[in-house]
Amino acid sequence: MTRVLVVDDDPQIVRALRINLKARGYDVDVAGDGAAALRAAADHHPDLVVLDLGLPDMEGAEVISGLRGWTSVPIIVLSGRAGSSDKVDALDAGADDYVTKPFGVDELLARIRAVTRRGRPGEPEARVVRIGDLEVDLAEHTISGDVRLTPTEWQLLEHLLRHPGRLITQRELLHDVWGPQYRNETNYLRQYMARLRRKLEADPARPRHLLTEPGMGYRFRP
Repeated sequence: MTRVLVVDDDPQIVRALRINLKARGYDVDVAGDGAAALRAAADHHPDLVVLDLGLPDMEGAEVISGLRGWTSVPIIVLSGRAGSSDKVDALDAGADDYVTKPFGVDELLARIRAVTRRGRPGEPEARVVRIGDLEVDLAEHTISGDVRLTPTEWQLLEHLLRHPGRLITQRELLHDVWGPQYRNETNYLRQYMARLRRKLEADPARPRHLLTEPGMGYRFRP
C-alpha cells in the first residue's frame, strides 16, 4: 500500500487530505511543521510527500533539501504562494510537482498517481509513447507519419516524454539539453517548443500534450 506523508499546518487541509487519501487506499502520515516532517520521513519512509511551503518553523524548500540529502521520494508541493519564483525555487530544490491552493482534490490525486507511477522501481520504461495520433519510438528515434526532428528537438522531446506528467523547470531543460552554461536563454525553449508543437500537436495553438507552465517550465501530458 502506498504511504503518503502530508505536511501542512492547516488542520482542515490535513483532515480533508487524510479522508480523501485513505478512502482511495493510501496509508497517511501527517506532520504540522518541517522538523516533524523530517522525523516522520526518516521513521516511516513514505512513498510520496505532499508538502506545504509556508510551515511555522522553516521554509518548505529547506524541508525539500533535507529530504533530498538522503531520499529520492517524490514530493508534491501544495502551497498558497502563487508567485512563479516560489514555485521555481521549490522545483529546483528537488520537488517533483507543484499544486497551488485552493486546489481541486481530483487534480491533486491525479498528480499523486502520476508521480507514484514514476517512482515505482523495476517498471520497464516505455519505448513507444503516443502523442495524439502519432507514435514516438524513443529507442529508434522515429515518429509515425514520417515526422522528422532535428537532434536538439529530439533531446528536448525525449526529456519531456521520459518524465510524463512531471513539471520540468526551464533551468533543468536548458542545462540538460543545451549545457550547464545555459541558464537564462529561455527564448531557446520557446522557439523549440513552438517547433515541436507545429510538428506533433493536432492544434499547435491549443496544445494538449506539450504544455507550458508560465514562468516555470514545461510538462508532457500523455
